Formats: sequence, C-alpha cells, structure tokens
Amino acid sequence: MNIGIIGAGHIGSALAVRLTSLGHSVAIANSRGPETLTDLAQKTGATPVTAKEAVRDADLIVVTIPLKSIPDLPKDLFAGVPAEVPVIDTSNYYPLLRDGQLPELETGDLTESEWVQQHLGRPVLKVFNNIFAANLENNGKPAGTPGRIALLVAGDDAAAKQKAMALVEELGFDALDGGSLHESWRQQPGSPLYCTDLSADEVRKHLADLGTQRTPEQHAEFLANQAASEKHLQAQGVKL
Repeated sequence: MNIGIIGAGHIGSALAVRLTSLGHSVAIANSRGPETLTDLAQKTGATPVTAKEAVRDADLIVVTIPLKSIPDLPKDLFAGVPAEVPVIDTSNYYPLLRDGQLPELETGDLTESEWVQQHLGRPVLKVFNNIFAANLENNGKPAGTPGRIALLVAGDDAAAKQKAMALVEELGFDALDGGSLHESWRQQPGSPLYCTDLSADEVRKHLADLGTQRTPEQHAEFLANQAASEKHLQAQGVKL
C-alpha cells in the first residue's frame, strides 16, 4: 500500500521502519518540513514530504502528532482524499506534560479520538496509541505465537476497521475489534489496556470487565491513574 504518516516522532518513526520493511511505500511528514527528515528517511526508507503530499494518493493515513497540535493541521488537509481511505489516530492526552487541559476530555464528554475526529472533519480509527514505540517496532510476532501482543482497533467504519486490523496483523500483533470510537476510552491512558502489552485473551477479559459505557467513576479513575503516571514521568525529567 501507499501509506502516509503525519508525524515523525516515536510512533511515526517506528511505523515507518516496520511498514517499509514489509514492502509498503511510506511517505512521512512533520511540522518542520521534509528537509528536516533526511536522517529519518535514511533510517526508515520512508520518503520525506509535506503533510498534504503525505495524504495524496495514500491507501491509508496515520496521524501521529501530539494531541494539542491536531488543530494546527491544515484545514483542507484531506481535500481530495477519497472517503474510503482509513485515517488512523494514535493520539494520547497528556495534560500535565504536554497538552494542557482540554475541557471536553476532562469532563469525559468526548473520547480523545472523537475530539480528533471533530477537528479533522474526517472519520478516524484509534490504533497504535497504547503500545510503546520500541515494542511496536521490535515485538511483532508471527500469528499463533504464545503471548503475542494484542492491539485494539476502535472506530465506526467497518470497512476501514477491517483494513486497519489487517495491517495490525501484518505488523505482528493480534488485532481485536475495540468497538466504536465512543468506546475507545477503554484503550486511553490510565486504563488497564494502556501500554500493558497483553495477549488477546487478557485484552478480551478486560474489555468484558470494563463494559462499553464509561461510567463517571471509570473516567475519574483513569484520569487519576494518568495524572499519577505523568507526575512520575515528570519527576524523572521525562519530556514529551
């Protein structure tokens, strides 16, 4: 496939490495311009481009930039991109270390990817947000391998979801249907499915325990878990 990646950070770079190794043609963009991506191109085999060039002629698009930067993308970014081309969002909400507080996410009115979808004006899938970049790049395993990591794909378009799930499998992970985009809270930061690298059976158990409708108590618990995690990272001097 022709795959466009917007964002050349940890997840974008890891995906570029793996996808080119699988024979896909990858075009990658960042906010600073393609001339700043020479080293990344040499490492990954991806072609540095502008954001609009990344989505042009793409069979699948990955948006993997800080959540706070989503509104800064060109308003006409997807002009001319066919409706059937899946758009994957990998965003995570880090209010303390990076994004500042976003009211809709603090109240739980929207999931993170619903917020992204509103700003992009385009349906999205939530994938690849809940695995560390190094594990995404290095820990894919053949189908049937015991303990193979399972990744959720949440979204509202069945055909787009199947395309994304096939790509997850190709990358070496068990692809599981994460439900609708409104149900993608289950894979957001603070949840038991966030960066825990569980098997398919373990993920299914957590999904059953969590249910599909987020309760106020669950929302408060996950926000508190993420706040504690961010404070720990801050104390270690980690910057996102």
